[in-house]
Amino acid sequence: MKKTIIFSIIGLIVLIGVLGGVKGLQINRMIAQGKQYVPPPETVTTAVTRSDTWPSVLTAMGSLEAVQGVMVTAELTGKVVKIAFDPGSAVKAGDLLVQQDTSSEAAQLRSAEASMELARLNLERAKELLPQKVITPSNYDSVEAEFKQAAAQVDAIRATIAKKTIRAPFAGRLGLRQINLGQTLNDGDTIVSLQAMDPIFVNFQLPQQELAKIRQGLSVTLTSDALPGETVEGAITAVNPQVDSATRNIRVQATVANTREHLRPGMFVNVTLALPTVQTVLTIPSTAVLYAPYSDSVFIVENPSNDTGASSKRVVRQQVVRLGEKRGDYIAVTSGLEEGESVVSTGAFKLRNGQSVVVDNTLSPEFKLAPNPQEG
Repeated sequence: MKKTIIFSIIGLIVLIGVLGGVKGLQINRMIAQGKQYVPPPETVTTAVTRSDTWPSVLTAMGSLEAVQGVMVTAELTGKVVKIAFDPGSAVKAGDLLVQQDTSSEAAQLRSAEASMELARLNLERAKELLPQKVITPSNYDSVEAEFKQAAAQVDAIRATIAKKTIRAPFAGRLGLRQINLGQTLNDGDTIVSLQAMDPIFVNFQLPQQELAKIRQGLSVTLTSDALPGETVEGAITAVNPQVDSATRNIRVQATVANTREHLRPGMFVNVTLALPTVQTVLTIPSTAVLYAPYSDSVFIVENPSNDTGASSKRVVRQQVVRLGEKRGDYIAVTSGLEEGESVVSTGAFKLRNGQSVVVDNTLSPEFKLAPNPQEG
């Protein structure tokens, strides 16, 4: 019995050994085949590294501000008897916005005007009597003072009525209404926001080392994610004479046209400031770059002759590059490439160093320095 068990165990061990050996041979064969495997060529498009001249620019994040903007408020306490505007509407300077109750002031004005008229008549009589020495100069002065006091009282009441007749101080666009008909307003209560929309200011900051390059009249271009595909042109109109002691930045203000009122105060915009100089850069399409945390790279196509049309086989070599500024579909390369070298412009993400590729530039997209997303 024991011999049978021993022989069974020995047989099982031998069987496992044989199966393991066979499996090991299969694995070694698969590894050898994997080492010999050559992936098929990938189809890619290429672009030639070229030297270009770009206008020198400075970029910043800016904030829009109305040239004139106020919160229209009540100057005196009074009941709202008329609201003469629609929220969001455009108004002209002097347009009536709100009328407060002035019935009491109107009655006071009539009484004051009557007193002023009586004082005026007394003054006229006094002027006739003074040369005749019927009245003394001091009596005349008293009569004249009474007339001036009466006129001042009339002016004060008229000023009160004018303050309760609330008008737009300048042309612009109104915001949301903050009051209701019949509401009693106190001094300083908010009625509505009024913003002058055209033109509009854009405020932005630049490092102090750029101060020598900044001056009034330089062109700026604005873009915003709120206005996809649109650019707005303007010019610098003011440069703050003081540098911020905390950030060492200088505040700059530009003015841009806003006839369509699509730019609104408080919006953030991207500001590009065009400088009167140009820079020579080496450029490639930005789609050619494989971005990585520690080193960006591109694939250079070796012997890229005759790669402007029909398909042709090539080999690629991965090259680490240092990148500069990006504009449109292109990006500047500061090191790692030379002018005239051919790089993979699309399809680089699926390549590895030394891989064969098929170049077919009939599939190449059109790269632009200033693309328009609305095209096509």
